[in-house]
Amino acid sequence: MTDSRTAFDADRPLPVWDDGSDRPPPWSDHGSSVLFESPWLRLMRHDATAPTGFKADYAVMRPRNMSVGVLPVHDDGTVTLVGQQRFALMNWSWEMPEGGAPFDEDPIEGARRELAEEAGLAAATWIPAYKAEMSNSVTDERAMAWIAWGLTPVPVAPDPTEIIRVVRVPFGDLLREIGTGAIRDMFTLATALRAYHMAREGELPPELAKAMLASV
Repeated sequence: MTDSRTAFDADRPLPVWDDGSDRPPPWSDHGSSVLFESPWLRLMRHDATAPTGFKADYAVMRPRNMSVGVLPVHDDGTVTLVGQQRFALMNWSWEMPEGGAPFDEDPIEGARRELAEEAGLAAATWIPAYKAEMSNSVTDERAMAWIAWGLTPVPVAPDPTEIIRVVRVPFGDLLREIGTGAIRDMFTLATALRAYHMAREGELPPELAKAMLASV
């Protein structure tokens, strides 16, 4: 199987305004060492040189998984979200089902697993929403998101560290709660806004798009 990191970048297009001819030189990496390692990530220290020639002592968090997420949309235009406590900010977070797919796994299989484990759903139809670099100044974490529909219930199976709450809300409510700041998970935020654009621009089935936009 193709490494997901390679597949992620293989079809990267140039923006229409950028022919690649007027860019500064890239960063240079003169060697690295591992500062910390776990089953989920490595924290690496790099002896680097910036495009300006400035020497930099650079730390990069390198996850061992591709971030995957899915916004599940029901036929009536509602979406399923999951809520859980998050450690880093010690806060409660409402999110779409999301998690990690090992680099030797097809990313969509990881997203299918997260949808089942967290939301108790399987989806008949999946459409890619976008690819993203999550915070590319400090990590090489990459993400892939999908919109999915044709939903049916399946058994949930949360991780040992998770207590998951599941809600089903109108798509418009999700957009409004993003606007109020009640939903701050960037992966969920970006996927919801992308789904809104896809519904508006005819990139989703007409009846599904109509149901989603009815609550906006």
